[in-house]
Amino acid sequence: MPKNRRFDEADFLGLGVRHFQAFLIFAGLSVAYSLRVNLSVAIVAMTDKDTNPDFDAYDWNEQTKSLLLSSFFWGYVVTQVPGGALARKFGGKTTLLCGILFCSIFAILTPIFAQIGDWKLVCALRVAQGLSQGMVFPSTHTLLSQWAPIEDRGNFGTYCYSGSQFGTVVMMASSGVIASSALGWPSIFYLSGGVGVVWAIVWFFWGASTPAQCKMISPEEKKFIEQSIGVGHSDEQHAPVRTPWVKFFTTPAFLVLILTHSTHNWGFWTLLTEIPTYMKNVFHMDIKSNAVLSALPYLAMFLMCFVFSSISSVLNRNQCIPLPVSRKLFNSIGHWVPMVTLIALGYVSSDDSTLAIVLLTVTVGINASTYLGFQVNHIDLSPNFAGVLMGITNCAANIMSIIAPLIVGFIVTDEHDPDQWRIIFFIASGFYLIGNLLFVIFGSTEVQPWNDPQPLPSKEKRNSTQLESQH
Repeated sequence: MPKNRRFDEADFLGLGVRHFQAFLIFAGLSVAYSLRVNLSVAIVAMTDKDTNPDFDAYDWNEQTKSLLLSSFFWGYVVTQVPGGALARKFGGKTTLLCGILFCSIFAILTPIFAQIGDWKLVCALRVAQGLSQGMVFPSTHTLLSQWAPIEDRGNFGTYCYSGSQFGTVVMMASSGVIASSALGWPSIFYLSGGVGVVWAIVWFFWGASTPAQCKMISPEEKKFIEQSIGVGHSDEQHAPVRTPWVKFFTTPAFLVLILTHSTHNWGFWTLLTEIPTYMKNVFHMDIKSNAVLSALPYLAMFLMCFVFSSISSVLNRNQCIPLPVSRKLFNSIGHWVPMVTLIALGYVSSDDSTLAIVLLTVTVGINASTYLGFQVNHIDLSPNFAGVLMGITNCAANIMSIIAPLIVGFIVTDEHDPDQWRIIFFIASGFYLIGNLLFVIFGSTEVQPWNDPQPLPSKEKRNSTQLESQH
């Protein structure tokens, strides 16, 4: 093989074991998101006797349903930072496996718990599912930091995280059919949970935290990945190190990343949680009960992941733009295009529902560009602590996801008034504007000095130091 030839071009069909690992992570995130949204789609059938008379229906009011749907995030926020620390200590394979496996088991138990303890036990299960899934994103970032070569980092992240949209689309598109079939609404939980258990078994045997721990990988591919990401071979590489918590929060590039992630979630979750209500009351379209319309924005985002990834590959192959410019370019597309379309959505006539659907789909779909922007910037800043950094920013961002709908409820007192909804769209657009502007000005792709902290002294060294101090 010529010295100047990249190893990945010599792989069979251009694919290596790292791509197989990316596929497994994609499948895992697909399962994770199907488990996350299964209650959102199943609760309609669970509270409607007409959907399938052969199965129990529960008399849950709107307040109870809102409580159940939000309870997942109570646990989800709590384990973000610990999840990153655990992934770094035990490896991304272990924490991702535990997170999805436990969540799958809880999903399978949901119909039984609903029958035994009504909504209270279901609520407890959803909190437990949130706690287990809090480890998923930090684990994924930890895995990407070990498996993705620097030049393909954005594409690998995009492929893996597109699984979240794929799982959502599949669950939304199929749930209505499943609920009205002979299997009934309990099968929504049994099927999604069962697929999760199967994935966990496959991941246990074929997943790996690092190329060095993978038995399938060739020495050439292992060397290629490790040279790209700069993995050392000294004993200190495996020595325990202190997590530089203070340095995290005194690094401007990381502080900006927290703000960018938070502002992104404000806009994105305002869209996904409140747009169905907006469409129903202003345009008289109940997209929640229409599986195709409900899944359309997620489908658009899933497809756009591959469009933007292909564009990125071409730019990288031709060395058109440096990495910092690439990150900021794609992040600007993912934030500022939705900023414009959101404002436009607020001025669409109530008679033109088709245009509203188009704008909504474009707004959500273009968000996929951020997977090549701030979403992988944690790994740029610190490959060694990428999972911990993701846990911190995702924790802060999901707090914003909880606050955003509450602000909507405070401002929109008349759900039929388009002027009040316009204020919500301007606020979300403002967050998109500010978050990306800060990222463009202060964002960085340079590996931070604290990425390689000094190893903690070994037990022998500590004992030696103590003896010296005594003499």
